[in-house]
Amino acid sequence: MANDMAEKTRNVLVIGGNRYFGKRLIARLVTAGDRVTVLNRGSSPPPPGVEHLVADRDDEAALEAALGDRTFDVVLDQVCYTPRQAAAARRVFAHRTRRYVMTSTVEVYEYEDSDQPVPEGAVEPSSVPVDLELPWDDAEFLASHYGEGKRQAEAVLAAAPGFPYVSVRVAHVLGGADDFTGRVTHYADRVRDGEPIAVPAANHPATYINVDEIADFLFWTAGQDFTGPVNAASHGPLTTEDIVTAIGGGPARYRAVEVGEVSPFSFRRSYGMGNTRAEQLGFAFSHTKDWLTDAVARTLEAAAQGDN
Repeated sequence: MANDMAEKTRNVLVIGGNRYFGKRLIARLVTAGDRVTVLNRGSSPPPPGVEHLVADRDDEAALEAALGDRTFDVVLDQVCYTPRQAAAARRVFAHRTRRYVMTSTVEVYEYEDSDQPVPEGAVEPSSVPVDLELPWDDAEFLASHYGEGKRQAEAVLAAAPGFPYVSVRVAHVLGGADDFTGRVTHYADRVRDGEPIAVPAANHPATYINVDEIADFLFWTAGQDFTGPVNAASHGPLTTEDIVTAIGGGPARYRAVEVGEVSPFSFRRSYGMGNTRAEQLGFAFSHTKDWLTDAVARTLEAAAQGDN
């Protein structure tokens, strides 16, 4: 059930949020009448009517200075990737907010291998070891340890007694004309050119969520009072073949890879997320069959226009 914050104008801080579902989240907050502040490194301005603070979130002193004496009903942190960033956020916002929502990822379950939907308890943040001395500032290390960085960030937040955090473990996101990942076009290009799609010899399905639905979920979460990890995924896991079929364009060829790089949206292990906790708390997820074809079409249409 929503708390009182959802029934009055809220003072909301969004850290990051300058692209993809972050932009949609900000739009929903503004439409709802919230007073919204966006904090980023100044790479892009927020929409009209939104206060803009410029700081590098990795510089704790600069972050403190930019915030000044501001406090917030809710902080929505879209760009917390490491335990160091989480530790700084915990210190900075401990007395500045009543609710801190971190965007996490399905990749926290990367060591799971289950044919059943994985619940939040499969990765309990309080049991995750934290190593602040790892080279988290190295971009290559961080890219190859994305799931580990998010796991340890959650662990840091969970270790603070009374810190009102939520970690939203987001499924693979699909859809939108502004999908910057290139994953859908990867498949479309191969189907068009008759090139084989590299997949694992045993290719497992995964959980997904529409770009608009994850924005809705984060907006909804801001107005709730539960804490801890929560999975965010549409019903209906998808296989690589499901996504390629939605793309259309003719028959696809697949190449099984025992060892080596495979295409995006293909997985050597099964760790699809369960969404029972979120639905019991009151959020109703869609089914992937309701939006997959349209989501893929919008992405490919925008990509085609960009090529012209």
